[in-house]
Order: sequence, then structure tokens, then C-alpha cells
Amino acid sequence: MPQATLRYVRVSPTKIRQVLGLIRGLEVDDARETLVFCERAAAQDVLKLLDSAVANAEHNDALPVEELYVERAWADGGPILNRFRPRARGRATRIRKRTSHVTIVVSRFSDDELERRRRVDEAKGGAAPRSRRTTRRRRIRRGAQEHDHEHEEAGTEEAGTEEADTEEPGTQDSATAELEGDETQAPEAVAAAPEIEPDEDEEEES
Repeated sequence: MPQATLRYVRVSPTKIRQVLGLIRGLEVDDARETLVFCERAAAQDVLKLLDSAVANAEHNDALPVEELYVERAWADGGPILNRFRPRARGRATRIRKRTSHVTIVVSRFSDDELERRRRVDEAKGGAAPRSRRTTRRRRIRRGAQEHDHEHEEAGTEEAGTEEADTEEPGTQDSATAELEGDETQAPEAVAAAPEIEPDEDEEEES
């Protein structure tokens, strides 16, 4: 049965067991994705160990990656490194730095389980195998790029509409034409106005 072991890890078994509990029983791709987004420091070591176990299964037993899952995963206690910290009155307190031996075993799904997964993929519309699907990180990055591209297109469209609004052919020309028409008609209006005759009383006084 394909497996991989990592010895003398400078992490306590209690902390590593919490990480192993997240991937136990999961498909290999799902387990990798879980470890990538896990915030615990031991997740990086467990991820490398999982890749090693999958490589052993693929190279030694010729098993396809998309048919593997994490069957078992456990952590045993390793040697304890004793350190001391000085305390009051010349005393010392012991510090126990624990180590671990981690083992991950991968196995192939049964034929019935593979058939069930194949039917599920066909029901979903012929989805590609899980190993060929893009990871969540790639999907997030791709979605961010598409979002930025949409914002750039929206910005160019808004700039084009603003230019069109500022230009608006015909509005400024019509306004200037009206002003020019008023200036041209002003002398004619003055010429056409009737002359005011002075009153007779005003002439007599003069």
C-alpha cells in the first residue's frame, strides 16, 4: 500500500493530528487544496508528505492520481528534546520540545466508488476529472483578472460617453448662429423703426 513517512518533525504530535484530521478520507486533490489554505504551520510539512505519498503510488504502483484518496494518516511521538529556562533563586524550569513521526497512506478507490463518481460526473454534464480541474487559487486569480478587465472596459466606455457629451455637434453651432443672427438683424431693426416727430408745443417754445 503506497505510503510516505516523515520523521523527527519539530512539531508536537497533538498539533499535527489536528491537521491530519482535516484530510483523512478526502480525495488527493481536495486534501491538497485543504492544506494549501490551512493556516497552521504544520500544514506545509503535511502537504509535502502527501505529495511524496502520491508520487510513490504513481511511480511504484502505477496508480492514477485522480483515483487516489487519503486512507490513513497518523502521527507518533518522537524523541523529546529537553531544554532549561533559568528561574528565580538559581532554579531552572525544564522545557520539553517534542518531535513527531508522521505517516500518510493513500489508496485507490474501489470499483463501485469509481463507477459512482463517473455517473455523477456524467450527470453534471461530462465534467473533466478532478485532477485536470483548476484549483481554487487559479479560479480566484482568473476571476480577479476578469473583474479588472471588466472595470477597464467600463472605464473606457465612460470616457467615450464623456467625450461625446462634451462635443455634441450642433448645439454650440446653433447657439453661435443665433447670436450672429441677432447681431445681423439689429441694424435692420433700427433702420425699420419709425422716426419720432417732435411735438408742436416744443417747436414753439424753441
